[in-house]
Amino acid sequence: MKFENYMILDFPSKSTNEAFARSAVACFAAQMDPTLEELGDIRTAVSEAVTNCIVHAYPDALGIITLRCRILKDHILDIVIKDRGVGITDVEQAKKPMFTTGGADRSGMGFTIMESFMTSLTITSEPGKGTRVHMRRKLQRRK
Repeated sequence: MKFENYMILDFPSKSTNEAFARSAVACFAAQMDPTLEELGDIRTAVSEAVTNCIVHAYPDALGIITLRCRILKDHILDIVIKDRGVGITDVEQAKKPMFTTGGADRSGMGFTIMESFMTSLTITSEPGKGTRVHMRRKLQRRK
C-alpha cells in the first residue's frame, strides 16, 4: 500500500520509553491535523501496545521494540508495534477483557482499549518469536 509519509523507531523495552513512543506517534500524527480526541485515543492505544511489550514480551530482560507509523491515503494513520519477545500462546484468549499474565497489578484491558480507540486492530504472535500489533485509525478531515 502506498504511503504519504512514514517513520520507524527502534528502542529498548525500558518503561521510560513508553512515554517517548506515545509522544513520537502524537508528533508524527500532528501533520494530519487530528482532533484532540483522536490524538488522545491514538496516544492511549500506542501506550497500551508498548506497555504490553515492556511487561509481557520481555518480562525478565530488555529487548527491542519496533514502532512504525505511516500515513496512508484516505486520511488513515497506520501503526505497527512489534517485539521479538516471548510471544502469545493464545491471541484470542489474550484479547478477552480482564485476561492478563502480568500479575495482580495488571488490568488485562490493553487489547480491549486498543480495539475500542482504533478503527482496526490485528494481533499476530508466535510463541518464542514475538508479537506484532497492527492498528489503524481513520481520522476526520478538518476543513
